[in-house]
Amino acid sequence: MIASIVTIPPKAMRASVSSNRGVTLLYGMSPVTIPFAKPATTYSQQVILLQSRGMTFADPAGAEFFLEQISYYRLAAYWLPFEADHSTHQFQSGTTFEQVLAAYMADRELRLLFLDAIERIEVSVRSHWAYQMAHCHGPHAHLEMGLASDQSIWLKNLSRLTAEIDRSNEKFIKHMKTTYQELVPPVWAACEVMSLGLLSNWYGNLKPIATRRAIADAFHVDDDVLASWLQHLSIIRNLRAHHSRLWNRGLVVTPKVPLSKPARLRGQFVIDTHDGIHNERKLYNTALLTLHLMDVVAPNSGWRGKLRGLLTRGDLDPSQMGFPANWQSRPIWL
Repeated sequence: MIASIVTIPPKAMRASVSSNRGVTLLYGMSPVTIPFAKPATTYSQQVILLQSRGMTFADPAGAEFFLEQISYYRLAAYWLPFEADHSTHQFQSGTTFEQVLAAYMADRELRLLFLDAIERIEVSVRSHWAYQMAHCHGPHAHLEMGLASDQSIWLKNLSRLTAEIDRSNEKFIKHMKTTYQELVPPVWAACEVMSLGLLSNWYGNLKPIATRRAIADAFHVDDDVLASWLQHLSIIRNLRAHHSRLWNRGLVVTPKVPLSKPARLRGQFVIDTHDGIHNERKLYNTALLTLHLMDVVAPNSGWRGKLRGLLTRGDLDPSQMGFPANWQSRPIWL
């Protein structure tokens, strides 16, 4: 039986590139050569191709403009849900290019909305992390290897932080580096050049349970839940940084479901039911944890209303993001 995992070893990749005859893939132990024979198409040819598959255009010339600015390949991810038959790429009756473009534009709004929330959450977590580290363990607690659960992870984190500090042009970093002898600035300054991913790694590797809990308590969650949520949000942040799709996306790393606190989130998270739609790998659980954290760090931001407005406008199907049918009546959304 052919294995489902595809492996591309470096030698095979180099050989295929140099021969210009396709990419050699290994399914298990059986090599398969797949030549790529599709020619490049013009924007007008792309419109004609989509029309032949059943998509209609109110303004074909205008559609060519958007295909030029966005690209056919990028928009393809947004018309997949409109296909009636993926093997033939035929569209459902009534599918319009304008529907697809509206979904793309709404997903862009969705990404910007989550970027706004994650920025606020990240800044708040930085502040609490630095405060507790400094007050519990000293201004240079991040240089204490003994505070790490895994010393090899701590070394990697310190190396990444040092590299960020070396690259930084911030005046306060230059002042710290030229004034004091320590390898890196104190924790309240060093955290300002940390990425969310690095902050997540540092918190997740923090050994003193009392310090972990003191930071997590500020967000009304258990420390293991906060560690998981930070890791998850750093992935969402990276997707946004690369302008990647959030709508109808399956997320590889899922956030931990809180079991005890906060009480209002008990039973609110979607658990994987293997039905392919309402499952824990979609954006719904991300939205829940973001709503909770935004209520803590920016309660007057209006973020909940903005997200509800976007999702009820009709350009994006919330069920494609794992939203249950009754999501609007659930307490967290009110």
